[in-house]
Amino acid sequence: QVQLVESGGGLLQAGGSLRLSCAASGSIFSINAMGWYRQAPGKQRELVARISSSGSTIYADSVKGRFTISRDNAKNTVYLQMNGLKLEDTAVYYCNAIMVVTTTPALSRNYWGKGTLVTVSS
Repeated sequence: QVQLVESGGGLLQAGGSLRLSCAASGSIFSINAMGWYRQAPGKQRELVARISSSGSTIYADSVKGRFTISRDNAKNTVYLQMNGLKLEDTAVYYCNAIMVVTTTPALSRNYWGKGTLVTVSS
């Protein structure tokens, strides 16, 4: 069974730092793009950061300069380093990955983790 498991969420004060991790496991042929999304109370789920298989990145305007996404292909893991956390960063953070699950025929599917909660207090 293919799955994504997030870790690293927690409770901290504004201005602090946190590092999230997400590891993919199972019968995976290859992993294409990986990313982090978040959903705050009363808001829609939004893209936070995304990284391609070659290392190209994109960020939401709200986190540019504060968050950094990276990946370790050998470990099938993606990370999100979050610095200078603000109250508005409070949300459930979800890991996402586009993975090739079959080759006959070739088929890529979107996978989601169950989420990890980040709570920023004043």
